[in-house]
Amino acid sequence: MKHGKKYRESLKKFNSANTYDLNEAMGLVKSLAFAKFDETVDLSVKLSLKKSQSVRDTVVLPHQFRGEKKILVFCKPEKEKEAQDAGAAFVGADDLIDKVKGGWTDFDVAVATPDMMKDVGKLGMVLGRKGLMPNPKTGTVTFDLKGTLAELRKGRTEFRADKTGVVHLAIGKVSMEVEQLAGNIRTVIDEIKRKRPADAKGDFIKTVSVASTMGPGVWVSVAEQE
Repeated sequence: MKHGKKYRESLKKFNSANTYDLNEAMGLVKSLAFAKFDETVDLSVKLSLKKSQSVRDTVVLPHQFRGEKKILVFCKPEKEKEAQDAGAAFVGADDLIDKVKGGWTDFDVAVATPDMMKDVGKLGMVLGRKGLMPNPKTGTVTFDLKGTLAELRKGRTEFRADKTGVVHLAIGKVSMEVEQLAGNIRTVIDEIKRKRPADAKGDFIKTVSVASTMGPGVWVSVAEQE
């Protein structure tokens, strides 16, 4: 991959082969960002996983950086008021299902009560492709709409290891303070370690790196995180 002049110049400002403690790494990421917009800071955590193992859960970051999420709730009429009072942007049943079938996905998160999943499950071609399908593993299939929407509005977000065993997650913006970015990363790492498969052997977290949208990656000391 060919990188631009600004990217190559940023590589000269540090040793890209070195690993850094978390606060130092976040300071570097901030100083290496060169775009004219407020770049997102992305975390990549390489895990030691067998093909049969997976890591997937949700996390609420202590320092938020995204705007208000538009939440859609699929539920029966008797749960509509609870969803609306909890801050859902869209609430309904068959009417919303038909709308989504037509390709409408103008929302950030979809939640469904368990009694709706038989019909919501048919929306896989639309919701699944965009990562919006409600899932019990991420707490988005539930009768507790009040509690679930409260967490989602606080910024609860999903993380999962991909096929190569890497968890990718946006954890902030370069305009945030070093301590805020480091705090968000510590929270994610703690949650990942909590989801370690019982039969995982050896070092579970292999590498940790952080980078801004346009900037180079910086290695974070795994020992410091463990």
